Amino acid sequence: MKSVLISSLLAAGILASAPAFANKDLATKSGCLACHAVDKKLVGPPYQDIAKKYKAADEARLIERVKKGTAATGGQVWKEINGGAVPMPPNPALKDADLKTLVKWILAGAK
Repeated sequence: MKSVLISSLLAAGILASAPAFANKDLATKSGCLACHAVDKKLVGPPYQDIAKKYKAADEARLIERVKKGTAATGGQVWKEINGGAVPMPPNPALKDADLKTLVKWILAGAK
């Protein structure tokens, strides 16, 4: 009986952490981690900084920004590369459900 309880608790812990891994995998698959990292600046800001700057009420705005890119939505451009500022490109191929999942994950601190 004790082993069944321990197994159940272990399985629950794995299932609870699965969405975080799935969202990071989605970010990787979608190309987001080529320019962003969770905790350090690459080309774009780290997700933890984005989570500090924006609130849950900004979710729709961030979804639009990820979908249309920063140049089309009046957002900041990334750091200068080769003498020019680089805006975040649009991501029109991402499904709306995936965009929402990614933005919720980012707003939660990308954990």
